[in-house]
Amino acid sequence: MPRRRTSSSSSSSTAPSAGPAAPRNRTPQPVRVRRRSFGDFVKAFLAFAVLLVLVAGVPLALAVTVGWPLPDGAPGLDWLQREITVQTFLHILTVIVWLAWAQFTACVLVEVKAALSGVGVPGRVPGSGPSQLLARQLVAALLLVGATAASLTPGLSQLGQSLEGNQKPAVAAAQQTPGLFAQQQEQAASTANALAEQAGQAGQAAARADGGATAASGDTKYYRIQPPEGRHHDSLWEVAERHLGDGRRYKEIFELNKDRVQPDGSKLSEASLIRPGWIMEMPGDARGGELVEMPDEAPNVSEQVQQQISDYARTGGDHAQGGGGAQGGGDAHVSLPEQRPAPGPATPVTPATPAPGPAAGGQHATPAAEESGRSFGLPEALLAAPLLAAGLLGALGRRRRQALWHSALGAVGGRRGMEPPTPTGDAQDVQDALLVGADPDGVRLLDRSLRGLAASLAAESRPLPVVYAAWMGGNGDLHLQLAQPAGKPPTPWQVGQDQTFWMLARADAERYEDAETAAPYPGLVSLGTMDDSRLLLNLEAVPGLVSLSGAEADRAAVFASVAAELATNGWSDRMTITLVGFGDDLTPLAPNRIRHLDGFEDLFETMSAETRQRRGALGAAGHDSVLTGRTGPAQHTRWAPHLVLLAAQPSDEDALRLAELAADAGRLGIGYLVGTGGTDLPGAAWEMEITGDGKLLAPLLGLELEAQLLPVAQQRAVVELFTDADPERGPGGPANTPPFLVDISEQGRPAVYARLVGSYEIIGLDAPDGERSAQLHEALALLLLHREGVHPRVLASALWPRGVTEDVRDALLERLRAWLGSDPDGTPRLGTDATGRLTLAKSVVSDLDVLRSLYYEATQGRGVDSRQVRGRLLTDALVLVRGPLLADRPEGRYRWLTHEIIDAQLPLLVADTGLALSEFHLERDRAEKAIEALNAALRTAPADERLWHELLRATHATDDADRLRALAADLIGRSGARGLPPRTEALLDELLPTWRDGVAAAG
Repeated sequence: MPRRRTSSSSSSSTAPSAGPAAPRNRTPQPVRVRRRSFGDFVKAFLAFAVLLVLVAGVPLALAVTVGWPLPDGAPGLDWLQREITVQTFLHILTVIVWLAWAQFTACVLVEVKAALSGVGVPGRVPGSGPSQLLARQLVAALLLVGATAASLTPGLSQLGQSLEGNQKPAVAAAQQTPGLFAQQQEQAASTANALAEQAGQAGQAAARADGGATAASGDTKYYRIQPPEGRHHDSLWEVAERHLGDGRRYKEIFELNKDRVQPDGSKLSEASLIRPGWIMEMPGDARGGELVEMPDEAPNVSEQVQQQISDYARTGGDHAQGGGGAQGGGDAHVSLPEQRPAPGPATPVTPATPAPGPAAGGQHATPAAEESGRSFGLPEALLAAPLLAAGLLGALGRRRRQALWHSALGAVGGRRGMEPPTPTGDAQDVQDALLVGADPDGVRLLDRSLRGLAASLAAESRPLPVVYAAWMGGNGDLHLQLAQPAGKPPTPWQVGQDQTFWMLARADAERYEDAETAAPYPGLVSLGTMDDSRLLLNLEAVPGLVSLSGAEADRAAVFASVAAELATNGWSDRMTITLVGFGDDLTPLAPNRIRHLDGFEDLFETMSAETRQRRGALGAAGHDSVLTGRTGPAQHTRWAPHLVLLAAQPSDEDALRLAELAADAGRLGIGYLVGTGGTDLPGAAWEMEITGDGKLLAPLLGLELEAQLLPVAQQRAVVELFTDADPERGPGGPANTPPFLVDISEQGRPAVYARLVGSYEIIGLDAPDGERSAQLHEALALLLLHREGVHPRVLASALWPRGVTEDVRDALLERLRAWLGSDPDGTPRLGTDATGRLTLAKSVVSDLDVLRSLYYEATQGRGVDSRQVRGRLLTDALVLVRGPLLADRPEGRYRWLTHEIIDAQLPLLVADTGLALSEFHLERDRAEKAIEALNAALRTAPADERLWHELLRATHATDDADRLRALAADLIGRSGARGLPPRTEALLDELLPTWRDGVAAAG
């Protein structure tokens, strides 16, 4: 877990000290970001006057008019017997006023000390409430004119400096808000965490010591791994679930028995690799019906098993809870599972197709990628970047759908490019990593939350506050750090730990609907994570440059990640991303957003002109910044951000020119991220450094993140995915053929046949156990839609979007393998390829596979040379279409289909089949047969304009004018307020010139 750096320079109000120990982030000197206005001096003077009156004037007035509040001597009993007069009440009120003054004075002293030191959270004066808040505002206004430029740009290290922060223990305060905290709070949290860890270690040691003592008195329990029953294998997860009440406690069993010699001479090295007959020492609280008492009293426990347990107990060492717990014969309490019936013959597993990972309860081959700790070979950088992965995956899906529609404009029946190319090598690994790592729900919540905030503020006629950063917590809460207090946030947003933070709970964010407003903060981009929180920096709001230092390769990985996320994120509308000094062209990710410039001269020419243009446009519109214009009438056209990423290091002269350009960039919606080898970039408001071990540091801001990176190999693989999906790319060989062709002859009858087009049905398999049936069906559907193979982690992320342990995943794969069974030659129907991906045997077929094969044979195979064969194949294909894909899928499942393009492929395939069959019939003047085929295709692809055009032509061929007019009226009614597409209008003008008269009469 990354830790935050604690340095006295983390406060933005602390001036950096000279010398080598000075913090690397400092206030930019060549360019002044903000000058003091006359209003600032007026506010400071008024604050000083109010403080002077309240702190000095009030006690002076009381002393003169009333006197000192304390009595001259000790009161006597007669004081209680005196008559209560008006003077008595006045004296009591005087004492209350004196107490209020003392409390306010204490608040002022506390706030002044905190403001001047710049370190830590201001202490809370008991019962102060509004008094301390008033004191804080007055002190802040007084110190405004003396603050440095850096203090006017609140540092991220201010996160957590709140009045309420001292009311909770350090650990609770450190956890209440994601991100960074003031140094005293961080030190307290770190100390608390360290103490908690030490306490946990001490507790474990005590538990081991206690376990040893307990074992000596006969409480150690053991479990013997049972042989398989049929195809069911025992696993540590199930053992923990039965005897500890929670399958996730299998790790405790694993730790107790790891590397101990088993009766067969082998050792337990991985939690999922266990064998029948092994002995497992159990935690002391193990319970359950299968556990029996000591071996001497268990008739089903043989003397051999008792001896094995006794020998195993002596191997315990530090792992055992009691050395030779079983050595005492009748004095030891040994719990064993009951003996099960002898298992039947298990289904053989061919060595040539090992399981994708260690399966529960059996010995299976382990992929080399997993053994080497490389997460099954998938790129770790993308697995750890859920927002970036979601953006890339969504953009890739849109690109592939666009390519399909471009392909649909080709010749009917013989067009190419029906199937997108299947990625291989690094591109395939990157695609799998995107599928596993993507968090589309997080992107959706972030987008809706920000747009909902903008809509609420617009409804209240309030401007958008300047946001420097956003934190997404591990629990889904969203925190916005504002440049300055902006009042009370609109409901359901709440004030965070102080007035410069607005917070939205995940539960409230999930209630947001899509808002018709411009994206308020499109310049937010992920930089990395700290603890369980992800930081997004708003590049367009930084008052100056953001510099990034470090080795060139490390900087390039950060720049590529930032550019890719800005180009594809889901919380932006329009933006321009200018790249300078990038070695590889990233334009394929978003041709409408990204542009590359050759060098600094081109950049200065472009950005100087745009800076002048934006400054003039803002002045003419009467706006202070792009934020005030972003919610106005021109919100969707004028105020899109322009983000400049300079991976190449500028010269000293170029750096000064950049600083001048960036001086006013924050309010213009222009952001600059500049790479530099050193730390002396003029005009850098925030300076960051990327280290060789992937840490992103910014000492003045209190940042130490696990950086979000996109290394060059993965960058090229991502670009390859987008290039292969380019709609303008010419058709290639692999794209012409479906990924899996079925033998459609009588001899090609499959062993397992699944109907996916329409309601989900499976023929050839027994119904699985009801508890696991839904997951097994969903897993099979995913494999059938990806005949090229599915990575085990992709399968797991599809079935369990919130994550699952490897043991549960492997157990499901074993059940799926057992359910599918084997072919007559003994080959399992679920195997793995050379890359460790799960594949189905050719004997497992879906109706979608058959539909693709029939269409391919009709248009590019045997049907090309035989008209009779073509008609029969197309008719058989259209008969298979019973509705949309997986029409009756249960709610909440199959969410992975949102990442697929099958929802676009299937309607196009059905439409192409209907069009080809219609053409086949119209060639023989069988208009009614053509209309029947087109109507059948429209039931699955009702939005395909080509089908309606052919239906108009086929209806026109019947010479029935009334029928054609009725069809035209139906089309007009379906079009609604949008009206008919231009090509449809032109076709109606050709076939039915009087159709507009009917529209006018109806209107």
